[in-house]
Amino acid sequence: MSILVTGAAGFVGTNLIRKLLSEGEIVIGVDNFCRGSKNNLIEFLENPNFIFHEIDISDFSKYQKMILKAQSKFPIVEIWHLAANSDIPAGIEDSSIDLRDTFMTTLNTLTLMKEFNVPSIFFASSSAIYGDLGDTPLSENIGPTLPISNYGAMKLASEAAISAASESYLKRACIFRFPNVIGIPATHGVMLDFIKKLIATPLVLNVLGDGTQKKGYLHVDELIDAMLFIKNASKEKVSLFNIGCGDQGITVQDIAEETVRQLSPQANILYGAGNKGWVGDVPRFIYSIEKLKKLGWSPTLNSAQAVKKAISEIIDQEKA
Repeated sequence: MSILVTGAAGFVGTNLIRKLLSEGEIVIGVDNFCRGSKNNLIEFLENPNFIFHEIDISDFSKYQKMILKAQSKFPIVEIWHLAANSDIPAGIEDSSIDLRDTFMTTLNTLTLMKEFNVPSIFFASSSAIYGDLGDTPLSENIGPTLPISNYGAMKLASEAAISAASESYLKRACIFRFPNVIGIPATHGVMLDFIKKLIATPLVLNVLGDGTQKKGYLHVDELIDAMLFIKNASKEKVSLFNIGCGDQGITVQDIAEETVRQLSPQANILYGAGNKGWVGDVPRFIYSIEKLKKLGWSPTLNSAQAVKKAISEIIDQEKA
């Protein structure tokens, strides 16, 4: 028996695979390296319980052939579907990117789960499905959900497709709505952006927006812990959970100042105008994790602690 992880070479995929292998699972990873890195998989390649396929899962035929081959040796019992377009501005510029990389990868996964009788899916969704509701606490039952990016729209469409499949043939689905997840290996995000800028120009840090954008941040180690906790603790056929830090979050200004403090204390921070970094950016949100707390899980780090830890890790990553 095996577990399939899509987006295996990405940020969350790498950390999830490490945990699954440590628990003795056989893991099949797939990635096309459009955003993930081959270097992220090096530590797993000598492990006999890890099998990797470089394919684009938006290509149905190639995906189908890969699963057919896997089923003959290590039947897949669950799929952790993490593959998606993580570049929100790119998806705003060209909506076909999110259609292909975020929604069609989900639809293809569901279609093949039906064909090959794979019973369970664990899906990486996003806070982006809620849209811009300002300081209104975002809980799982809030509505209507009105995403402001194509990324959020295709994640929401993916949730709907999973819900429909659960009525028809899936035995179990867990939908995890991610917050801003941070840590290593960092591939994108505000902290990596700041660190790269400061390494290039140590005396100045230019910030998109006025720095008042405020969000919660969760360290990837805690995200992995929460997902596996939900898998084991939730008894719902379709489990839908916000995963987050449980606090009010911190501002981009706070992140900029902490990055400068750790990397380049002499740098001058220059802010832009407005409270959005880019089109489709949700400048402020408050994430409710009361449902997850009632299930029995709470984070150990608040946003400020998670950011401080992640900045230190990403600095080491970029200087290596």
